[in-house]
Amino acid sequence: MNGWIDLANYGIAIAGMMVVLLGLLMCVFSRYQEQWNRKFFVILFSLLIAYVGCDLLSQISLVLLGPPDAPLSRVAVFGESFFSSLLMPMLTVYLLHCTGEDWHRNTLLRIVVAMWLVYFALLVVTQFTTSIYTVTPDNVYRRGAWYPVLLIAPILLMLLNLLALWRRRAKFTRRQTLAFALYLLIPMGCMIVQMLAYGLLMIVIGSCVAAFCMFLFILRDQQDRYNAQREENARQRASIMVLQMRPHFIYNAMTSIYYLCGQDAKKAQSVILDFTSYLRQNFTAVGREDTIPFSEEMEHARAYLAVEKARYEDDLFIAYDTPFTAFRLPPLTLQPIVENAVKHGISPELEPLFLSVSTRRTKEGVEIVVEDSGPGFNPTDDDEPHIALANIRERLEMMCGGALTIAPRTGGGTVVTMRVPLDRGRI
Repeated sequence: MNGWIDLANYGIAIAGMMVVLLGLLMCVFSRYQEQWNRKFFVILFSLLIAYVGCDLLSQISLVLLGPPDAPLSRVAVFGESFFSSLLMPMLTVYLLHCTGEDWHRNTLLRIVVAMWLVYFALLVVTQFTTSIYTVTPDNVYRRGAWYPVLLIAPILLMLLNLLALWRRRAKFTRRQTLAFALYLLIPMGCMIVQMLAYGLLMIVIGSCVAAFCMFLFILRDQQDRYNAQREENARQRASIMVLQMRPHFIYNAMTSIYYLCGQDAKKAQSVILDFTSYLRQNFTAVGREDTIPFSEEMEHARAYLAVEKARYEDDLFIAYDTPFTAFRLPPLTLQPIVENAVKHGISPELEPLFLSVSTRRTKEGVEIVVEDSGPGFNPTDDDEPHIALANIRERLEMMCGGALTIAPRTGGGTVVTMRVPLDRGRI
């Protein structure tokens, strides 16, 4: 090693290798990556590993072989120039992919490929002349008088991609635009520093950091889109739950009201009001895209249970203990849980069903607890109620950072607990 520049270059190459290896591992194991993006970044980080590996090899070749001959250095320098030159065409392909353009027949890509072929031709010619660069017999890299000619194509490729990014900026998200800009501007800045400080290989670390930053921004953008899609899917499933109200529940409710009209007109009127409230809350929930006050969800559950109480009478006993109601939660959370408890807990072969709904403050927020004395909950089932509970759990997590747990109740039955943090669920 010759001085601080050699030490700095070793450090730069090792740091660059660590960055791209980290990026490759994150890319392989990330759950939010689309298949095309995953393949792209695997190829990109693999190219960077080859690039940095060649740079390291060229630096240590003197130790491995020593003078007077340096064939390994020549191969390493060629590989370093070759692999680094592919980074700009890769970006062009990615830009066109993100805009939905057919990059197989795109004029921009044809120009980029033509310029890269010119660069590659110059790189091959360089191996047979000393005018651009050479590796001396004593294993020293030297630039020739025509070395700037080799830089023309890479610089033009950067500028072309910058222009393409600017012209298509309206088609990209904010994070995508920033990711592509960093991928271009960081190496440009490092190139300027490297030209001013001859011998310091800043472009190596710059290329690695630029690719890693682009990957992180793209990954975050895809993660946000993935979460938004999950939330939209959960909302759609909630809407379907409303639109697919059990026909037999409506039929049974109307039948109960019919018989009550002749037996107890006042009670029939009360049940009609409860049934109307239940329907109103159900249909209102279809258009809700945000959390609602707990009092509204509680009204929905009360209306449903009131109709069922009129139908089952002494086979259903209900208790409420909800002193704390100043919080919000997603629509269609409490009501489907009590409906599930009634549906599975009342049967001629079973004892009367005892069901309670309660709320309580905790250090983290608030808990809504639904207990029933039914036959219990089998977590291995894959029926409609289980799917509904999974949907509630998903919407609680996404819309207010909440959680849902299901546990057996002492003495038989089930305890369903919803937890809502007050920093996000407070009214």
